[in-house]
Amino acid sequence: MLRNAQGRRNREQQPWDPESRGAWRKLSVGQARERDAAGLPYVVVYRMAGRDAPLEVRLVSWRDHHVGLWVYDDQGRRTHDLDLRLLDDPARLFHRYSVTWNYPDPQTAEFDPQCPRVILDLFPDGRGRRQEEPRGYSTSAGLGEDQRRMDRPTFDEWPLLSARAHGFTEPPVFEAGEVPKDDGGDPPASCWRPPRPARPGRIGELFRPGVRVTDGYHPEQTVVEPRRVGAVRVPSGLLAVSGLSTDHENGPHVTVAVPPGEYVLDEALVRFIYHCEWRDAEVTTAEPTAVRLLVSDTPAVTWEMALGPDDDPRLFIEQQTAGFDTDGATGCFADAGSFESLLSLFERGLIDGEPDLDGYEDLADGSMFLHRTWETATGRELMAFATTGDGTCPVWLGRSEAGELVSVVVLIEGMPEILPEQDRAAADV
Repeated sequence: MLRNAQGRRNREQQPWDPESRGAWRKLSVGQARERDAAGLPYVVVYRMAGRDAPLEVRLVSWRDHHVGLWVYDDQGRRTHDLDLRLLDDPARLFHRYSVTWNYPDPQTAEFDPQCPRVILDLFPDGRGRRQEEPRGYSTSAGLGEDQRRMDRPTFDEWPLLSARAHGFTEPPVFEAGEVPKDDGGDPPASCWRPPRPARPGRIGELFRPGVRVTDGYHPEQTVVEPRRVGAVRVPSGLLAVSGLSTDHENGPHVTVAVPPGEYVLDEALVRFIYHCEWRDAEVTTAEPTAVRLLVSDTPAVTWEMALGPDDDPRLFIEQQTAGFDTDGATGCFADAGSFESLLSLFERGLIDGEPDLDGYEDLADGSMFLHRTWETATGRELMAFATTGDGTCPVWLGRSEAGELVSVVVLIEGMPEILPEQDRAAADV
C-alpha cells in the first residue's frame, strides 16, 4: 500500500536556480530534444517578455516515467502542479497526482496553508481521491478515463496549460535547462529532481548505543542497548511483515525471502528525561523507536523500502512510502506459509480471550505490546508488536556491503532526527 507524504510535496525544490530564477545549466532547443529522445531529465521554462516570473514549467524525465507541469499566476505563485506518469502504454500519459491552488487575492502568499486547494490522488485501477484543503473534505475522485489519461505529445507539440490561464496571444519564450544528477554535486540543492520515494535515513544509528536523537518533542534522547524481545521461527523461508487486520483474505502486505530458520527480534530504545506533572518531578524513561528482525549479525550498510505485490515504483510521488496498513496500531513478523492460521490464533487469544489456548502467549512484560502465536505441528510463528498509530508503516530492508539481506526493520513512529555527535572532551566535563 502507498502513503503520500504529509504536507505540500517538493515545496523547496525548484526547476531552476532560485537566485537567478533561470534554468540551471541552460540547454539549446536541440539539446533538450536530444535529452527527451534519450529519456534523460530536462526542464523547460516558458516566459513572456518583461515578466520575471515564469508562465509554466515542464519537468520531464522519461526514464523515471514522469512529467510535471507547473503553472504560475501574475504574482509568480504556483497555481497548478500536475504529475503525469508514463506507464504501460507508450502513447498515453496517466494523471497520477495534482494540486490546484485558488488564491483569494493578490496578497495571499504562495502555498499559504489557509489557501483553498484541491488535491487529486489517482491510481490506474480506477481508485482515486479528491481532497479539499484546508477544509479537510475528502471524497471519491469520480473522474472518467478521458480525464485520467491524455495522449503523449511529441517534444514540439506540448500544449500549454497556462495559455488558458493567462490568455496570451504571442508565443512565450522557450528556455530549457539540464536537471542535475542526484549526487549532491555542484548545482544548488534547491534544483528540481524527479520525484523520489521516502528515504530510510540512518536507521542503523537507532541500534547504536550513545547516539543522540530527537523526536521533535523531546529535544534530546540517547540510544541505549537494544533489547531482545524474542525470536521468530520462519521454517518456510518466507517472512511476512503485515498489519493484523481481521480482513486478511489477501494475505500479508509484505513478504521477504529469508533462509529458513529462527531469527532474533529486538527493539531499539531511547532514554530521555521529562517532567512528570502528576509527580512534579523529573523522570527518566526509555521508549522503543523500532523493531528489528536480525537475519544476520553482519552490519547493514544500505537500506531499501520493501514493496508489496501491488506496489508500483512508477507511481511513487515525492517522499511517498509503501508498507503495511494498520487500523489497530499493531504489526507483526510471521512465517508467511501459515499467515492466516497464525493470525486466527492471535485473534482467538487476544480478541476472543479463549482460556488455555494452545499456540498463544502474551509477552508484554517489557516496554512493548508483544504477543506470540505458533503452530506446534510446523513450528511456524507470528510475533505481534505495537506501533504508535494507524496508517501505513514502511518496512526497511538492511543489506550488507555484499548486498545480502541482514535485517528487517519497522519504525515505531517515523525516523527520529539524528543529532550531531558531541565532542568527547566536552561531553566528559
